[in-house]
Amino acid sequence: MNRKLFKTFSSLCLLVSFQLNAAWLEVTGSAVLLESESTARTNALEDAVYQAISYAGADIASFSHLQPYLSSEREEYQFSGSEVRHVMVLKTRKKSGKYYLTARIDIYPSANTCHKIQYKKGVLLGGFSITSPQHASMGGIYQLGDHFTSILKRQIERKSQSFVVSGETRVPVNAGQPAAMMMLAEDNDAQYIVSGQITDLTSTLDSNLIRSDKINRQFAATLEIMDGKTGEVLVQNNYREVAEWPFSRVSNVDTQSARFWQSSYGQALLRVSRNMMLDLETSLSCRTSLPEVVNVYGNTVQINIGRIHGVKRGDKLKLWHSAGFIDQQGIPRNRMVQTDIALTVERVYEKSTELSVEQADLASSIQPGDLLTKQLPR
Repeated sequence: MNRKLFKTFSSLCLLVSFQLNAAWLEVTGSAVLLESESTARTNALEDAVYQAISYAGADIASFSHLQPYLSSEREEYQFSGSEVRHVMVLKTRKKSGKYYLTARIDIYPSANTCHKIQYKKGVLLGGFSITSPQHASMGGIYQLGDHFTSILKRQIERKSQSFVVSGETRVPVNAGQPAAMMMLAEDNDAQYIVSGQITDLTSTLDSNLIRSDKINRQFAATLEIMDGKTGEVLVQNNYREVAEWPFSRVSNVDTQSARFWQSSYGQALLRVSRNMMLDLETSLSCRTSLPEVVNVYGNTVQINIGRIHGVKRGDKLKLWHSAGFIDQQGIPRNRMVQTDIALTVERVYEKSTELSVEQADLASSIQPGDLLTKQLPR
């Protein structure tokens, strides 16, 4: 009897352990039907997989590595070396111009992904300008750049696992002025600067003899990410979508309205903003978060990250002296010198933190501008 009870208990533990480390999720993704059913199916499948990854707490930075494989039309997808192990398409349906796909997705979230062992990194968001304003004349969507910037900000704030928006700037972001960009990032406690441009809003008209004419409109944009500590350009990406423009050619369209963002064109722009956020995760989520010392008084050190970055009371950090210099060409170079100074988080505020120095006799060597790294628990 005891042996049977032990076997039952062991099976239960195995089941619970499996459930804690893996998740079978049934998710329905959706996409607008426009170019082809195949494209809509791919977009709906990507939507389902992305939802599952987010819900399970897996690493969304891995999503972009899966996208090329999801574009092939199959009923099952198997992956190795990824938190997403298996995707099975259960059913599809079309309704009211949209394509719906339900999939069963097997996910094994890892406890050691970058976003779980590091603090969130601050980004300064520059506005997206329209390079050719005449492209915006149809619909009078001259404010689209500002509103797209707000959408990208919302994507980062609500969906990003590794970044927070520490500020927005109206100052033009110029990679040719690294020193000015570094000052801008420092003023906003940002480790990175994210900016871009909208490069194409042109449209094409499909004439129909029986049905009303259909307007397809382009949306092309660039994304540039700079290192706020060095002024170096780290990422440059291009994005393009085409979607039906469901509004009259002569009417003015409010690009801040729900009607615009729920349209097929607005949904395509939302997909671009999500891909930008995911590329930010893929490119930089595993780079070390570098909180900076902003004040020292006695045995207490204040740094420029806080609760929104994931700092918790009791966290241990290691201090690095900042030894930056200007080279012979006038280019600023970052240099960090590791120390044996350890600090412990005592008080956490929204955007700042107070730490105590464990070696009190070394506190006098700490200066504003010194950097810290989070220590992993042993």
